[in-house]
Amino acid sequence: MPDSSASSPSPTHPTFREYLWPAWWIWIVLLGTGGAAYVMFAPISVGAGLTAGIVVAALLVVVLINHTMTSGRIEVDEQWVRVGRARIERRFIGDVAAFRGEDAHAARGRDLNGTAYMCFRGWIDPVVTLQVTDPEDATPYWITSTRRPDELLAALDSSGS
Repeated sequence: MPDSSASSPSPTHPTFREYLWPAWWIWIVLLGTGGAAYVMFAPISVGAGLTAGIVVAALLVVVLINHTMTSGRIEVDEQWVRVGRARIERRFIGDVAAFRGEDAHAARGRDLNGTAYMCFRGWIDPVVTLQVTDPEDATPYWITSTRRPDELLAALDSSGS
């Protein structure tokens, strides 16, 4: 279940950590958006165009980095699993599975349980599902994008109870 607590999940070091950074082409789109702002304001003056382009690009970079650092992180340590802003005690994680290609597409789409906790990134194909075994949690499983599904599964297996 998502926890909005600001405290650190655990004093131990993570056995797995991944940030779901945007794909390379998203950074190109971001620069293009700054360029579009330049083109919109350049008729006023070149200075206004440069200022608008730089401000728009900088704001988008800050928003994208902040979003990735806060809601695009996966961490596993001896006691906790954290995906995005949610965390759960490791002891409440049951079966885990990785999916790629068409299986990942189905897991994110037609086979998806709408009550699952989801942390997707459209530019990352593999997903991992983590069964939630806490009897007081109505969430059946978590599903998250990851570029390193095998490493995530290994970390969950090695840090299990």
